[in-house]
Amino acid sequence: QVQFVESGGGLVQPGGSLRLSCAIPGSIFSALRMGWYRQAPEKERELVARITSGGETYYAEFVKDRFTISRDNAKNTAYLQMNMLKLEDTAVYYCQATFNGMSYWGKGTLVTVSS
Repeated sequence: QVQFVESGGGLVQPGGSLRLSCAIPGSIFSALRMGWYRQAPEKERELVARITSGGETYYAEFVKDRFTISRDNAKNTAYLQMNMLKLEDTAVYYCQATFNGMSYWGKGTLVTVSS
């Protein structure tokens, strides 16, 4: 079982920034592919960004040039830096870890963008 420690959500005004963190204790973190997904009310969960164990990144078109995914293997932590936040970025953001074809999910952290 994979344990997640997610943090960083909250309330922010449009145009503001937040950084989400996802820590996974244990020695396998460096081998994990990490991803951030989000789910807005009454919408399906969607991929926001992911980063491979080798550091390759992928971004959904709707967050390109605004969000940055990164990882610090020494701290067993993945990050999602979110800049220029928009009202439509409001959602619960979930951390996902994938290893050997198996995916595991964090409980999610709420991001609310509101004026």
